[in-house]
Amino acid sequence: MTNIRLTKPTIAVLETLLSATDERPAWGLSICRDADLGPGTVYPILDRLTDRGWVTSRSETDPHPGRPARRYYELTGEGRLLASQALEARKARRFGLGLAGGSV
Repeated sequence: MTNIRLTKPTIAVLETLLSATDERPAWGLSICRDADLGPGTVYPILDRLTDRGWVTSRSETDPHPGRPARRYYELTGEGRLLASQALEARKARRFGLGLAGGSV
């Protein structure tokens, strides 16, 4: 697995995926909303994360009258570990450089 470039949009998507639960799964437009990013930014990030094995996706199987089926995204076990480690390492670098002035 290759490293992921941790841009602000990628960090926002990873944080959204890390906060997803079985009761509140992440799907494309919910990720856009929660990360405050447009679909033209989010979907390429999801594609890269999927290509590197950090994320997996599945189609909604429950009935969904009146709208298209959602595509749910979740971090793989290894993706969750690597995302957590990458975000912690970035946070440590920022604090080490005296850049702690808000969120990551």
